[in-house]
Amino acid sequence: MSDDYNPPQDPLVVIHTDHHLLLVDKPAGLLSVPGKGEHLADCLLARVQKAFPEALLVHRLDRDTSGVMVFALTQQAQRHLGLQFEKRQTKKTYVAQVHGQLEPKDGTVDLPLIVDWPNRPRQMVCHDTGKEAITDWKVVRYSDDQTRVRLFPKTGRSHQLRVHMLAMGHPIMGDPFYATGDALEAPRLMLHAETLQLRHPDGGKGMRFTAKCPF
Repeated sequence: MSDDYNPPQDPLVVIHTDHHLLLVDKPAGLLSVPGKGEHLADCLLARVQKAFPEALLVHRLDRDTSGVMVFALTQQAQRHLGLQFEKRQTKKTYVAQVHGQLEPKDGTVDLPLIVDWPNRPRQMVCHDTGKEAITDWKVVRYSDDQTRVRLFPKTGRSHQLRVHMLAMGHPIMGDPFYATGDALEAPRLMLHAETLQLRHPDGGKGMRFTAKCPF
């Protein structure tokens, strides 16, 4: 990963900002936070903090995933949002393009995940020591040998959606870790964080933010 890190240089796309919250649309190919080493210093957090020096990290998206990310603009907001994520009170929707015809048209994957140590950061299903991981899915449409699907994670494990789709026999198109053969033939990882629902740290009002899917 480190040798070929060449993140997009698109300008920052701000979805919403107020006195506590900043929501942006993360481009695919950009790290959420810095990696190890100077060549991995460019990341969404650094770019956000150039424009909003007070911005604080709340959660992450994988480098190759695009879509909605929230940052806190106060420590109170960071604590409040952190607890919402921890207690699974936020709701996220993802759009993915997966290989093959995913059937039935909706369902739930309930497979515990653990890091695959010799091959990290890859994750794997493990019924003995894995942590609970649950994803609901709903097919949007079928094309020749692919399915567009909406994914609704109930937990927030690392690589959860990617491993769950692989376990179903339908890896996400363009996934550098989990796809093979024809499934690699995509311009990017075809996974996008489309919506994020949360409660505003000031007053608790429910809010929903959307980043249009770029593929």
